[in-house]
Amino acid sequence: SSGINAEWPLRPGVRMHTPGKGIAQSALPFKRTVPTWQKLTSDEVKETIYKLSKKGLTPSQIGVILRDSHGVNQIKHLTGTKILRILRAKGLSSTIPEDLYHLIKKAVAIRKHMEKNRQDKDSKYRLILIESRIHKLARYYKTKAVLPPSWKYESATASALVA
Repeated sequence: SSGINAEWPLRPGVRMHTPGKGIAQSALPFKRTVPTWQKLTSDEVKETIYKLSKKGLTPSQIGVILRDSHGVNQIKHLTGTKILRILRAKGLSSTIPEDLYHLIKKAVAIRKHMEKNRQDKDSKYRLILIESRIHKLARYYKTKAVLPPSWKYESATASALVA
């Protein structure tokens, strides 16, 4: 054995800061065609996406609403592009990615909790872990040019980012 994990590309086997292996996931339908019962057209779905985005919903929330209320199983199969790309083309996407936004929101909530509860050592530890995830994700998004190279997470200004 060469010491290389044969399963690696399929299953990294690690979750950051938790002991779980993390292999649970949903499976996409094998067929990439639009179902025959689908009545909405590509343009109607795009208009719905724009409308929901202007209400302040995130791309994942828009996807859930389209799936549950409008019966659109896969937006990409119907429109040819993903929700975020549709929003970006129209100039409606947010400045920071959704996953990074939620991590920052969580860090701000823990900081607020820490102001009231100074003795909470576990929260302090969890805040350190969350902020390390924020830095790691920000570094990734800088390499992919999603965030500008000068973007920096600062706990003092973080509450303004999520407000």
